[in-house]
Amino acid sequence: MHSLYPLLLQASLHEKPWAGTALASHLGKSIAPGRRIGEAWELHDTSVIRNGELAGRTLADVLAEWGAALVGEQYDLSEGFPLLAKFIDANEWLSIQDHPNDEQARELEGEPRGKNEAWYVLAAAPGAKLVIGIQPGMSREAVAAAIRSGTLEQYVVYAEVAPGDVLYVEANTIHALGPGVLIYEIQQSSNTTYRLYDWGRTDRELHIEKGLRVANLSSLPTIVHTGGETGRLVSIVETPYFATTLVQLNGENGRSTRLDTGGTHFHSLTCIAGSALVRAGIHVVPLTLGETVLVPAAWGAYSLATNDHARVLLSRPASA
Repeated sequence: MHSLYPLLLQASLHEKPWAGTALASHLGKSIAPGRRIGEAWELHDTSVIRNGELAGRTLADVLAEWGAALVGEQYDLSEGFPLLAKFIDANEWLSIQDHPNDEQARELEGEPRGKNEAWYVLAAAPGAKLVIGIQPGMSREAVAAAIRSGTLEQYVVYAEVAPGDVLYVEANTIHALGPGVLIYEIQQSSNTTYRLYDWGRTDRELHIEKGLRVANLSSLPTIVHTGGETGRLVSIVETPYFATTLVQLNGENGRSTRLDTGGTHFHSLTCIAGSALVRAGIHVVPLTLGETVLVPAAWGAYSLATNDHARVLLSRPASA
């Protein structure tokens, strides 16, 4: 058929001052004692392939060799892998921040893309909250004054969340993850973040001018509740940039399902419960809790199966 095959990826781990221990306790990540790992980048240019002939190479390296066969025809390959999927574990408040859209990223940073992202809540302590924007009616000048006086937390909008909740954080949305929340995030592959407020921490740079320049102060996003959905395929989010579906395999839904890249768009499969097997031609790739497999765009039809149960988040380009 071709030499590409489903790629089991090794996540890159990132230390953060606000990190907890949920990546190890909930997702089975192997983390050395004392390390504060807040993010596991599951799908990114820096991800290292763990299986087959390409083992040891990075996704960026494979993209440079295989191009559209890996990601699809719709992307400029010089801009790197287009999407980033990660787990984020918040033990303390993350900074209140926002991101530019594509046009603003090009204008302000010389970057090829902005940062639209979506969060799927995997675990949440009782009463855990997000920041989803600024109280309606505040001007940019008033927000700037609240930042300078160290009181912005009094003027943001908080929302409690539970497992299965979904938030599309469109570019320009002021947002923050709160303590006790573990999420899966799918986003445009960009690390451009404008930090507006850091809850009294003083060791990180703020980006107040740019952050306020791009901030949406006129509307708030809506949290979608999917925790009660029990079907085999549950639509989690669909945006102009990416789409994510929850695949739930069990005795009631069936323990296998057929999936298809259409030959035009990659699939990123991240296991959030149980375990599964990705079967593509002669290739069988085990997918266990906290792991991610990338099915190349050129592959086409394949199957996902489990011996018992599995919950897998499938993310792909939106144009598929």
